[in-house]
Amino acid sequence: MTEFVYLYRGYEPPASPEEMQKKTAKWMTWLKELSDKGHVKSLGDPLQPGGKVVKGKKKQVIDGPYAEAKDVVGGYSIIVAKDIEQAVGFSLGCPIFEDGGSVEVRPIGQPTLGDGY
Repeated sequence: MTEFVYLYRGYEPPASPEEMQKKTAKWMTWLKELSDKGHVKSLGDPLQPGGKVVKGKKKQVIDGPYAEAKDVVGGYSIIVAKDIEQAVGFSLGCPIFEDGGSVEVRPIGQPTLGDGY
């Protein structure tokens, strides 16, 4: 089995507390189903808006990521699957698609001596 990270992008916050409860329930049901089958290593956490980005050779510090960007990662989970096709299949039940969001599925590599670790 291989570990994969789900990066959730494009999540729209609910307009009311009632909507928040409904959305949270959908997320928890989906993740519980995967967890009950042994496919969730970490539920992960939502990421707060804002922060800083450090980039370039000069290590420039800028504000970001910007909340208005649809590409901002809003949270993550770590999933266990036999291969990327199975991990992608599991992601299809994610409630983020109801809001037009996306799930980026990335394998988590195991560092080797030659990787600079």
